[in-house]
Amino acid sequence: MIVGAGPAGSVAGLVLARAGARVRIVDRAAFPRDKLCGDTVNPGTLAGLRALGIAGEIERRGLRVDGMLLTGERGVRVVGPYPEGVSGRAILRRDLDWILLQQAIAAGCQFEPCVAVRRAVVDERAGTTRATGVVVRGRDGRDVAVSAAVIIGADGRHSTLAFGLGLARHPARPRRWAIGAYFANFAPPPPRSDPGSDPGSDPGSDPGSDPGSLCFGEMHVRRWGYIGVAPVPGGFTNVCLVKPSGAADPALADPVELLARTLARDPMLRPRAAAARMIAPPVVLGPLAVDATAAGVDGLLLAGDAAGFVDPMTGDGLRFAVRGGELAAAAALDALAHGWCGVHAALASARAREFGGKWRFNRALRAVVASSRAVGAAAVGARIAPGILRAVIAHAGDCGVAAE
Repeated sequence: MIVGAGPAGSVAGLVLARAGARVRIVDRAAFPRDKLCGDTVNPGTLAGLRALGIAGEIERRGLRVDGMLLTGERGVRVVGPYPEGVSGRAILRRDLDWILLQQAIAAGCQFEPCVAVRRAVVDERAGTTRATGVVVRGRDGRDVAVSAAVIIGADGRHSTLAFGLGLARHPARPRRWAIGAYFANFAPPPPRSDPGSDPGSDPGSDPGSDPGSLCFGEMHVRRWGYIGVAPVPGGFTNVCLVKPSGAADPALADPVELLARTLARDPMLRPRAAAARMIAPPVVLGPLAVDATAAGVDGLLLAGDAAGFVDPMTGDGLRFAVRGGELAAAAALDALAHGWCGVHAALASARAREFGGKWRFNRALRAVVASSRAVGAAAVGARIAPGILRAVIAHAGDCGVAAE
């Protein structure tokens, strides 16, 4: 059984079904459903989906993303095109997740929507903790225990299974919240040759190669946090503000005003948002970070955000979900064939080999963004050596993975 029909759960189900396993995927939501995300599939993630043979519709329906635009304070601006022949896609998570789930169903998975998992069923009689199934609440409101030889918990950042078994926690730091919304008429970035179109810009900033008619994802790093901007199909723009906060933060009580005020105060984004119109109420999520303390217990494997949530500023969450789903499926097949001895250690080792470098990279970037002094120093460095930031952009997009 797979709990959660997001990218990690769908990819895990697809791999398992192709290997001949009987797979049941359950999710609390009916699909397709909306999901707050940066809506960008980076080149490394797209390469992984191509390798699985399931990227075709995503590439057809998504906007081609040719690189990243990174800005800092006082007009610092660096355009980082991806290498020739390498690109990502911008696509609504509502559409991406539904495409991947349909691929899993086509491979043979059984999908049951609107099924809320309440907790794991645990057997401790042999002196060890073993998950033997889950308790679900169906559409009729009744709780029912469902047994399963293997459970993959891919139920997201607030995983009922991982938190319920003490396998995940919200760390004390960082404590960031995300506020995201879709806008109509959000203007594209101005050409660098138009000095009047970028108030407050620094003439000494690196021009790079202007986005022009190309589609670029954007990250606007400020001393208080950052704003991600991504054009999406349909002519709309995803704007997501990420800032240090807490549940008692009064600003979170009015996310519409918070987003409007933040954009109005930013000299680079203010003219672009002047005629913009929010097309739906904002979504607020937090705290974002999740640390997973174990890969699971016997009978249970974790995948996707349930196995640890990554700050979204690098766009790595989807790659970790897709590849993490593959790794969890391989571990599940190992457990079905040979039992649970060594399965979790092998999965943890595989995840460390696959993601260790990016985990360290993400921690370093989060540390920079958390320090206003470090953000200021990075802005100075961008003016002196913009090529370094372009290399960072390429690494953040997993362009090396995409080129393999």
